[in-house]
Amino acid sequence: MTLQIVRLHGQNDLRLETLDEPEAAAGEVIVAIGAAGFCGSDLHYYSQGGIGTIRVREPIILGHEAAGTVVALGAGVEGLTLGDVVAINPSHPCGHCRFCDLGQHQHCLNMRFKGSAMFLPHEQGFMRDRVAIGARQCHRIAPGVPVTEAALAEPLAVCCRAVARAIQVGGALAGKRVLVTGSGPIGVLCAALAHHHGAAEIVVTDLHDATLAVAKAVGATRTINILRGPEDLESYQAEKGQFDLTFECSAAEPAVRSAVACTRPLGTIVQVGVMGDTPLPFNMVVAKEINLIGTHRFDAEFGEAVALINQRVLNLSDVVTHVLPSTQAQEAIAIASDRTQAVKVQLSFAQAARSSLG
Repeated sequence: MTLQIVRLHGQNDLRLETLDEPEAAAGEVIVAIGAAGFCGSDLHYYSQGGIGTIRVREPIILGHEAAGTVVALGAGVEGLTLGDVVAINPSHPCGHCRFCDLGQHQHCLNMRFKGSAMFLPHEQGFMRDRVAIGARQCHRIAPGVPVTEAALAEPLAVCCRAVARAIQVGGALAGKRVLVTGSGPIGVLCAALAHHHGAAEIVVTDLHDATLAVAKAVGATRTINILRGPEDLESYQAEKGQFDLTFECSAAEPAVRSAVACTRPLGTIVQVGVMGDTPLPFNMVVAKEINLIGTHRFDAEFGEAVALINQRVLNLSDVVTHVLPSTQAQEAIAIASDRTQAVKVQLSFAQAARSSLG
């Protein structure tokens, strides 16, 4: 059986190709992909041929956000059955480096991450009809949960980690005033989690009304279009800043500066967005004793994200703004690159999943 894959050959060179059907080795399952989402890294690989020093040096199947249906079991697999819908964890730490020994698996020195071009050979991703994957990477999804929402487990796990970092430094979010800069998928999901954790006020900023509308739908108490009304955010700079906690998700220098200006003394800024070398107003960070902390990927948070998805406690349906069939991958990546209209864009492989179960 020949399977369809979405493979990037280089900058602006995305192709729909075929691959032989995989076989499940011992401890593996075959998952028929139902939905796979485009992440910012996929968009950078496509439009720029890489991210910073990480370059696409050989053809790579894109995608590290996916969910699907178990259609075959390898020898020794326990805890999964045919027909289970699962979210797939793309993270493969080595388990024996200094950071894995400390339980800090997200900092593994030998990390292999599906859909990543960091190493050669590249780690092939999930945008394909079927994938062979370790059973331990598969987290069962509850009946009735749409596969499109299940495929949000990876970006939601990133945000769960950001929230965990905020709690480590500044305590629980309940009752706090929270700023989220940037209403892309990560910003929107951070807003949803802030709402879930009981934040008293959640203000989300961006340049586009369409994405801000999604932030509002998932729990933001106020949204501000910085392009149209920058003065609306200025009032939050009064008295050395009004927000207890800021999730900076835009990776844009003006937003970082706004975050520092609007966060109160002894408040916390979690830098979620990834950017290159960027000038920062460190005098203000120091004078206000702001806790400026980073956050990187996830570890146990993937399981926490799946639990939240299964409990249906977050409004995730509005986050997925576009779902296109895999045959329209070129159109889908163009939409995903257009921040004026898209939050999360996914490819659907639903036909493959249905046929695989008969």
